[in-house]
Amino acid sequence: MTAATLSTAYSPCPNDTFVFHALAHGLVPAPFAPEVTFADIDITNGLAERGELDLLKISFAALPWVLDEYALLPCGGALGRGCGPLVLTGPEASADPADLAGKTVAVPSERSTAYLLFRLWAAEAVPGGLGEIVVLPFHEIMPAVRDGKVDAGLVIHEARFTYQQYGLRSLADMGEAWEAATGLPIPLGAIIARRSLGAERLAELAAAIRASVEYAWARPEASREYVLAHSQEMDPAVADQHIALYVNEFTADLGEAGYAAVHGLLDRAAAAGLVPAVAPEALAFPGATRHR
Repeated sequence: MTAATLSTAYSPCPNDTFVFHALAHGLVPAPFAPEVTFADIDITNGLAERGELDLLKISFAALPWVLDEYALLPCGGALGRGCGPLVLTGPEASADPADLAGKTVAVPSERSTAYLLFRLWAAEAVPGGLGEIVVLPFHEIMPAVRDGKVDAGLVIHEARFTYQQYGLRSLADMGEAWEAATGLPIPLGAIIARRSLGAERLAELAAAIRASVEYAWARPEASREYVLAHSQEMDPAVADQHIALYVNEFTADLGEAGYAAVHGLLDRAAAAGLVPAVAPEALAFPGATRHR
């Protein structure tokens, strides 16, 4: 990293390109120029665990492994309601979740929030235990289920709007299960930055990301070309649905409910032995009032 640049990675999905468009194009005040790498969540989780970049979008589920080196930023991420991952099966498969016992399931990342929510759900819904877990890029999961390469798939992003085009059906909604159990929004993707930047620089960085979010909301047409160029030939209407679902008040600021959701997820997962325990202060933004 030089004084003028910050190595950055986020996904090519519409919500990320919509949020970061203004920042990436120098349209809002910022203390740096981002050098952007586009990568799926499984890759960015790995980059963060290896400490390879300065600013990244990762899964909230991956936080326990990276918080020594990275700080959670209070904006730019993806949380919400009614936006959880889905478990998909073929049209002839059993509609009873318990029948997933011993079956092969494709997931987007073993460190993804989707997979963590799935494991918390499956511990009760699939008492016989799951079979093989296969990690695939998220855009390959639905074709794998359709073609019978796996028995079920855990999908995220725009797959919520397109799975029926593959002849698949939703067996369970991980977001519905989470909200019913906790009443909290669903924490999906987090923005993190190196702690070594220091509290002042991190505050400037958070302000720049928040300004980029506000720019996107005020001028949604400005990011249109950038969003569609990176959305893997996605239908523009689906891209719009994707943005509307995943870019919301929690993107501008996690707030008390957002922090409660993150703590709730990690505390429940740690209690189940799925992730290392995270101290409350580890999630606090440097220099900010703690949320707990």
